[in-house]
Amino acid sequence: MATTAHTQIDRERIRELAAREETQLNAETQGSGRLFERARKSLSSGVASSYQLRDPWPIYLERGEGAYVWDVDDNKMIDFHNGFGSMVQGHAHPAITKAVTERMALGTHFAAPTEDAVVVAEELQRRWDLPLWRYVNSGSEATMDAIRIARAHTGRDTIMKIFGSYHGHHDYVMVSIGVAYDKIGDRDNYASLPYGAGIPQSVAEMTVPVPFNDADAMERRIERLIREDRKPACVIMEAAMMNLGVILPVPGYLEAVREITRKHGILLIVDEVKTGICIHPGGASARWNIQPDLVTLAKALGGGLPSGAIGGTEEALSTVTDGKVYQVGTYNGNPLVMAAARANLLEVMTPDAYAHLDSLNDHILAGCEGVIAKYNLSGYAVGIGSKGCVTFSPTPITDYDSFKANQDGELSDLAWLYNMNRGIFMTPGREEEWTLSITHTKNDCDQFVRVFDEMARDLTS
Repeated sequence: MATTAHTQIDRERIRELAAREETQLNAETQGSGRLFERARKSLSSGVASSYQLRDPWPIYLERGEGAYVWDVDDNKMIDFHNGFGSMVQGHAHPAITKAVTERMALGTHFAAPTEDAVVVAEELQRRWDLPLWRYVNSGSEATMDAIRIARAHTGRDTIMKIFGSYHGHHDYVMVSIGVAYDKIGDRDNYASLPYGAGIPQSVAEMTVPVPFNDADAMERRIERLIREDRKPACVIMEAAMMNLGVILPVPGYLEAVREITRKHGILLIVDEVKTGICIHPGGASARWNIQPDLVTLAKALGGGLPSGAIGGTEEALSTVTDGKVYQVGTYNGNPLVMAAARANLLEVMTPDAYAHLDSLNDHILAGCEGVIAKYNLSGYAVGIGSKGCVTFSPTPITDYDSFKANQDGELSDLAWLYNMNRGIFMTPGREEEWTLSITHTKNDCDQFVRVFDEMARDLTS
């Protein structure tokens, strides 16, 4: 079947537009520039996290309400960033604000259990159909503790992850992320590569990466590890890769992974830090009908407060229940966080909220696909629940290899600049997706599509 050639984009035109848009953004964010000069004298690089960096300065925000944020220059923007996906409820949601305010008057921290912690666990139990839960304070803590629990349960040390996936900033998962295409290597023999300095190679070697959407490759590597007396304690993975835009599982893949891990006695940890609460009441596990041994939550759970949780089967969490694993943390189950999570789960993220998110995402995806077809661009729109993106690739992306082979970094950077200069606050970075909130409207989504259309017209005219 004949295929239509995509419009060829002049690379010099991309760079010309990027220079123009960069100049405009810098001119409109002088307040951020001044605050950066102050901040860099006390904050390393002027930011609280390296993922907040931007050259020549980051954009400092002042406030948010519903679907909108304002920066320190008082630029009002529709927020499609939403705190790396944490604010699916929208900013300053009245129900969450009320719950936290009332809780503050009753005491903000005890390091002792509260009723709200029980109510939240009961609701998570219902949504994920997993009987037992524990709390942490972030996604990194959730995945760190889940891996420790899996190791204790199995008595094994090796862990397996998906090449290119991000599961937080502790050493055992900061492995084989952000690897240049020419360094990826043989997909049946991926190397365990530390992500940045300070991670010992000996630690990285304990984490074995395998490709996404390739269950046969996973099983081959597991069988080889068994022969080497390095059988994994667990496989930790997202049901859909959410740090490379959005990469969905191919039909049958997740079912095959579940069968393989069960067959070999390996615990399956589904990392729902980005998908939990955001794409379905029961996250990716319910959306794709998979049954993990352990699940990790964070980000959107706390409605804007630092939160995290680990859920699991009675068997998987038996080492916590019997005290063999010390799953601890002074702020675990903090009263403010639990009050926010309770309101979030019971009052905010309702069935109607998920129906609204699905409708919004269908709308924005259709609009973006319309722009792609109108200008015959190389790319496609993909999303689920509150998450989505435009992937600038001539072929479908199914794993890290295909992502890096087809990633158009310059075009992604230009899209970010166009959005920022036209009232769309987007997640920084070439590999991120949008997150909608329940306070977004179809008009907000239409504005995103209009900006995309303007960029496409400027590139092709």
